[in-house]
Amino acid sequence: MTIGVIGGSGIYEALPLENTRKETVSTPYGDPSEAITLGELAGREVAFLPRHGEDHQHPPTDASYRANIYALKSVGVDRVIATNAVGSLREDLPPRTLVIPDQIFDRTKHRQPTFFGDGMVVHMGFADPYCPAMVSHLAASAREAADADVEERGTYVCIEGPQYSTRAESEFYRSQGWDIVGMTAIPEAKLAREAELSYATVAGVTDYDVWKADSEVTLEEVLENAAANQEAINDVIEHAVRTMPADFESEAWSALEGTINTPAEAIPEETRERVELLAGEYLE
Repeated sequence: MTIGVIGGSGIYEALPLENTRKETVSTPYGDPSEAITLGELAGREVAFLPRHGEDHQHPPTDASYRANIYALKSVGVDRVIATNAVGSLREDLPPRTLVIPDQIFDRTKHRQPTFFGDGMVVHMGFADPYCPAMVSHLAASAREAADADVEERGTYVCIEGPQYSTRAESEFYRSQGWDIVGMTAIPEAKLAREAELSYATVAGVTDYDVWKADSEVTLEEVLENAAANQEAINDVIEHAVRTMPADFESEAWSALEGTINTPAEAIPEETRERVELLAGEYLE
């Protein structure tokens, strides 16, 4: 198995990898955020990619989501552990809590959410946006390894950013019963599903967004709590990698089956070449 790790805010030195090497990957969707770091942990190959770049130079809207997922797929990754910094929409999920969400509500506006198009229509199922098997594994790893409170399941509402929410937006999200708010779950989760990767995330709460009367979200607060969350998240990821079941099963690995609505002979050759890595077996 090759396990991908996508680092979120403040999670760039996540794992004690051995025999590391950098691999620069070219993709039909542009350049990834950074070169991929490949290494070994407990006999498992791990591919690490910082979502925003090593210097956090790529904002949430403009991060290279398609290139990042494609690059991980191209080096043999079949499962991905992501990390996110998020705001809490619940009083009982204070900063420095870890959340393993199982649902997403998409509020983004300016992002490319698919690998396909250009003469190829794919209608991908996305009812359960995070792989249930990976959610369960990460939640178990968090409970066993992290010195932090852990919340399994919940809804991550993904906003466009880079600005934080307005008070009206924050209160609306709370009124819907959603749990955490962030800027990077989408389109990453959608693209991971199209690439047939088992994908889930460990989200570290950094603030109470702007709904709480005595708490105003600031970059200083976010960075301070993200740094505090880093050790716990690293412990979860390392434990999850070390204990990843050899007989792991994920429905995501056949997610494209039955979803391509365009006859193979009608798909332009240029499009077929671009998606060969992702969908080639379904277009033979």
